[in-house]
Amino acid sequence: MDQIDKYTVIRMLGEGATSEVFLCHDPFHDREVAVKIVRGDRLRGGDDDGRVARKLFITEASLAGKLDHPHIVQIYDAVVSEDMSYIVMEYVSGGTLERFCDAKDLLPLDAAVEIVFKCTRALDFAHRLGVTHRDIKPANILYLGDTDIKISDFGAALMTSSDQTQVAGIGSPAYMSPQQIKEHVLDHRTDIYSLGVVMYRLLTGVLPFQASNNFSLMYQITNVEPPPPSSHRKEIPPALDSIVRKAMEKELEQRYATWDEFSYDLAEAFRNDLLSGRTQDVADTEKFNTLRALSFFTAFSDAELWEVMRISAWDNLPANTIIMRDGEKGDFFCILASGEVRVTKHKKLLNVLTPGECFGEMAYLGRSGRERGADVSTLSDAQVITISTEDLAKASDACRHRFDRAFLGILVERLNLANARLTSV
Repeated sequence: MDQIDKYTVIRMLGEGATSEVFLCHDPFHDREVAVKIVRGDRLRGGDDDGRVARKLFITEASLAGKLDHPHIVQIYDAVVSEDMSYIVMEYVSGGTLERFCDAKDLLPLDAAVEIVFKCTRALDFAHRLGVTHRDIKPANILYLGDTDIKISDFGAALMTSSDQTQVAGIGSPAYMSPQQIKEHVLDHRTDIYSLGVVMYRLLTGVLPFQASNNFSLMYQITNVEPPPPSSHRKEIPPALDSIVRKAMEKELEQRYATWDEFSYDLAEAFRNDLLSGRTQDVADTEKFNTLRALSFFTAFSDAELWEVMRISAWDNLPANTIIMRDGEKGDFFCILASGEVRVTKHKKLLNVLTPGECFGEMAYLGRSGRERGADVSTLSDAQVITISTEDLAKASDACRHRFDRAFLGILVERLNLANARLTSV
């Protein structure tokens, strides 16, 4: 096969019982894409397999353009025809997390936790759109490198906006929640359980339950408590044992109720148990939670925060470090993450800024690299987020809009404060 409509076929990536996936070139957008073809006879079949194939295709196709998140594979287009139906997706070249699921190929603990953290944020984003994945496993989490991932294959998803009935028997038994095995009505907490199993596998290289057949496996999932991950890998701290145990609780009432709770515990464990010896100055888990807590970023979505992380530099600075000088040309602005900075003019104190406040923003708002109007230096040890005006100019429209609104709010607040001072004189 050389062509799939407008897409030029480069090579086959894989095939299954009902579909084939090809790497293709999209000439209109000049990019590589993955095209999943479902054969027409499979979709038209009247047996159970045909009905399931139709359900999976319709579900995944309906998500085209909706799950726009940095850690979810984007679905660009879907086409249904009599002979051939296909879905056009973002192409990710790094394989899946299966490569890190063997005891001899395990990731460092901090990297595994950061990957799971990013999964929680992506699945929370999907959940807020009414989507439960229902087939979370290492094979459906694509690996981009370092700790970057993208969740794929939403064909088995449940959607609250859909009136379709829940199809039983979809999913991978080793990663199914007790509720999924018992064919109960499911919600996002089934994905929380499955991601707990993925975390167990990434930490240890083994599954929590070992069985010779599916019947034995399902019995263990519903009735047996798994050994803690640290029984397989001694350096795993108690905090990670506790997180995995709570994510994999058999009873819904004892499991994490929200993705935010799961994310928070992962970030706390990372901060308290895994930071020592890490070469990266600020981990992505730390960055994300820091941004989410700062007032400047209150209105930013998760996806926009991940974009901010990609275009920003983070520095831990000692007290009395000069960040900006009066009269210098400016091509960047900063947001204070922690500590305090002082703003001075001719050695006269103008202001003291606290976490969540920005400075140097006129370099962006002025659009001309205007000169700084004051000196800015750290008053204490501080963490400073720096963004160049050039990088922000290349960011998405949505991300730039959030910055514009945040800057506008700060300018209005400063104007009101100045007016209040004038009227009190």
